[in-house]
Amino acid sequence: MITRLEPLRGLRARVHLDHGEPLEVALEALERMGLGMGDPLPSNVRHHLLDADAEAQIREAALDLLSHRARTRAELRRRLVGKGFRPARVDPCLARLEERGLLDDAAVAASFVRDRIRHRPRGRSRLVQELRAKGVPDTLATTAVDAVMEDEALEEAELAKRVAEGWLRRQGPRTRQVLSAGRHGPEREKARRRLYQYLARRGFAGPALSAALDHARRLASR
Repeated sequence: MITRLEPLRGLRARVHLDHGEPLEVALEALERMGLGMGDPLPSNVRHHLLDADAEAQIREAALDLLSHRARTRAELRRRLVGKGFRPARVDPCLARLEERGLLDDAAVAASFVRDRIRHRPRGRSRLVQELRAKGVPDTLATTAVDAVMEDEALEEAELAKRVAEGWLRRQGPRTRQVLSAGRHGPEREKARRRLYQYLARRGFAGPALSAALDHARRLASR
């Protein structure tokens, strides 16, 4: 039987019993179970109370993580499991958060792509790769990249040119000079190869990469 409820920090309580060690549970769990001082706590009710407490703890941990920044379902799941919560309990919690609109992989993916495009431009393939690393499914990742590029009225070649411009600004006068040289030579090819590799690492390829190389050469000759 519950003999006393001792309030604790964080909306939790210590449940004192007439027999056995006290329990620490969320006040929400007690309210859900309709339990209070003087109520019996047989083993089956105790089991459901601890289940309700586990659900409350997982949800609070999830909301705390989401309060710091938006996360994909996969990211949030990894963090919660890493905190020691059982996957079998985590998954239903995530499903309820999705139903309430508090977890939205599509919104997170779009926000991530928009931020990258504006502050750290990447090519389509690299953006999709980074979204996959965040646990966004392939189809959703590709859709998010395409949608944001369309919303921003951007072509991949324009992004590649931005990246090439930034690279060129950080180079010394000699690199600019050899890059703009009309004749092919070892130094010119070395500078061009460095820029090529820089662009390729950021996910640019094909016509977009070629356009950025030509753009950099024209800028360097001014």
